Amino acid sequence: SLVVLFGATAGAYGAKLGSDERELILLVWQVVDLPSKKVGALHKSLVKADNLDLSDQCREVTGLTAEGLGKAEPLDQVLQQFSQLVSSDLKVLGRSSYTLCSDGQLLIRQVLHPEASKKNFLLSDCFYSFYDLRKEFHTCYPNSAAVKDQTIKTMAEYLSLGTDETEEDFGVWQVKTMVAIIFGMLSESCNHIFTEPETVKCKYETGACSKSETVDSETVIRARGLPWQSSDQDIARFFKGLNIAKGGVALCLNAQGRRNGEALVRFVNSEQRDLALERHKHHMGSRYIEVYKATGEEFLKIAGGTSNEVAQFLSKENQVIIRMRGLPFTATQEDVLGFLGPECPVTGGKEGLLFVKYPDGRPTGDAFVLFSCEEYAQNALKKHKEILGKRYIELFRSTAAEVQQVLNRYMSTPLIPTLPTPIIPVIPPPYTIATGSIRDCVRLRGLPYTAGIDDILEFMGDATGDIKPHGVHMVLNQQGRPSGDAFIQMKSADKAFMVAQKCHKKMMKDRYVEVFQCSGEEMNFVLMGGTLNRSGLSPPPCKLPCLSPPTYAAFQTAAVIPAEAAALYQPQALLPATRSPQASTAAPPTVTYYPAQAAQLYMNYTAYYPSPPVSPTTVGYIAAPPGAVAAAATATHSPILPQPGALVRMQGLPYNTGMKEILSFFQGYQYAPDDYNGLIQLSDQARSVLQAPKEWVCL
Repeated sequence: SLVVLFGATAGAYGAKLGSDERELILLVWQVVDLPSKKVGALHKSLVKADNLDLSDQCREVTGLTAEGLGKAEPLDQVLQQFSQLVSSDLKVLGRSSYTLCSDGQLLIRQVLHPEASKKNFLLSDCFYSFYDLRKEFHTCYPNSAAVKDQTIKTMAEYLSLGTDETEEDFGVWQVKTMVAIIFGMLSESCNHIFTEPETVKCKYETGACSKSETVDSETVIRARGLPWQSSDQDIARFFKGLNIAKGGVALCLNAQGRRNGEALVRFVNSEQRDLALERHKHHMGSRYIEVYKATGEEFLKIAGGTSNEVAQFLSKENQVIIRMRGLPFTATQEDVLGFLGPECPVTGGKEGLLFVKYPDGRPTGDAFVLFSCEEYAQNALKKHKEILGKRYIELFRSTAAEVQQVLNRYMSTPLIPTLPTPIIPVIPPPYTIATGSIRDCVRLRGLPYTAGIDDILEFMGDATGDIKPHGVHMVLNQQGRPSGDAFIQMKSADKAFMVAQKCHKKMMKDRYVEVFQCSGEEMNFVLMGGTLNRSGLSPPPCKLPCLSPPTYAAFQTAAVIPAEAAALYQPQALLPATRSPQASTAAPPTVTYYPAQAAQLYMNYTAYYPSPPVSPTTVGYIAAPPGAVAAAATATHSPILPQPGALVRMQGLPYNTGMKEILSFFQGYQYAPDDYNGLIQLSDQARSVLQAPKEWVCL
């Protein structure tokens, strides 16, 4: 038997059903016995929504009012009545089992499942399997319109059935017409058989992904704006009703190894992906989530792995993964199992532990642990920041994709990061931002993230003619996305003042934009983390700009400063000034990074506002081309570190560490040529320590 089901929400109707997150307000259904071609009673039930503010389209199409819906039952009670009435009708027809049949996928996948998930109640098993009448109709009548173009009305017209919707109440006509269409498909001329229902996965399946897999780009999306603490199960719940591929949720990490609020999700087919895109700006708690298309290559970069050890660790399916951080370097498997205790047994004992190590086998202090159920995982999380040895241990929920990313990063991290080759001098273009104190610039803050240069020019109005050529600079954050800021160079300070007075808090699209007058020097402070408003300028958290945020070699981000911002960044912002005996009074030449792509300004947000802890950081550098080194060498009289040399930055040193301890720490590594001596500012005592041949010289 089939139960023909139709519904409507308080918002959009038709092809956009469920895309606006509005609640269900109407359900209409009727039982159809296929062998005997008999039908049960037709039932219509109103549903009381939490928000009774109906859209104009809803009121016009359904004829329902908020007053009438206020007397109805909530969704969970209506669904209980639905099950009882369907069971009663089946008994009358002498049947016991049934499958739902709906007009398309939207009612089941985009309305019922997401709403039940948000309201925290479980749907009965019947809602995890259903027939899509449009697909069945196209299978029966291949010459009919494409599935995506089908509607109840077009299918009825194809079979020459009555299509006057005004004869019946909304919902009643739709169900009666669907029943008539089904009977037409069961006629002797067609003799259609309903054999392959659509299925909805009731649970997300975790699993590993290999880099050798082929991932269809038409099945992958990028979700942006996720809460930092969200897990793969939370993301699967956000897409409830849609079928995610096994191991198809990959949480993204930023350059510091911390979750960046994004995830790549792989669905079983392109149809499910397209439905996922309709959930753009749906809410997870109080946050709206942006959903965009992504590629298979992006998914493999995040979730793919090559390690046999990781593949074996993740081969145990449907396990809860917990990440441990801060383990003593001497910790063993027995120590970890003892720390977790008998109340949270690890799956497979020692086989359920995976220690993260550097390529040379040294431990990183990270480990991943498998638990067979949620209860054991919760018991483990209660041990967050408890002591093992002399260290407190942090525990976090994790995912298979995060295991792959962390292992990939550590295994590809060089043992000794190489010194960045000398920075290449660049002749700034004529429209480069000045660094002086003349306040001939304005800063726009609070721009819509979709705003472009054309929108800014329209926003400026008549003042557009006072902008210098190439004087509009959009500012991107470290992830390469619009930050909501822009800097504009005006022809004079007076023009900048007038614009700031005229356009401050003027509306652009649906947001008001703040406009502040500033100088190139102030702009530099803002780009390095300071703040600028009408109260004045607040400098960055540190007087000297920090080094670029640390990156992993396996996930290098575009750590270059575009040419349009070249003059903002002096060499002192990147490395301390150095002196040599030969040229102690000579000023170092002005040099900047030469960009791979000159497009936007990048604000140094992540240096001062890191995301919550998920992974430790590692410093890595991006080397310039060899030709650039020669050019820089010819252009400067200052000594340059020889190419075989290396500069490393040491973090976490004990406060009483001296030069001898550092040299002892690096004992056995490569000898440093004498050419280095002139580059290092040392006290007499430290220089005397370095007179004897040593393998390393450290800054």
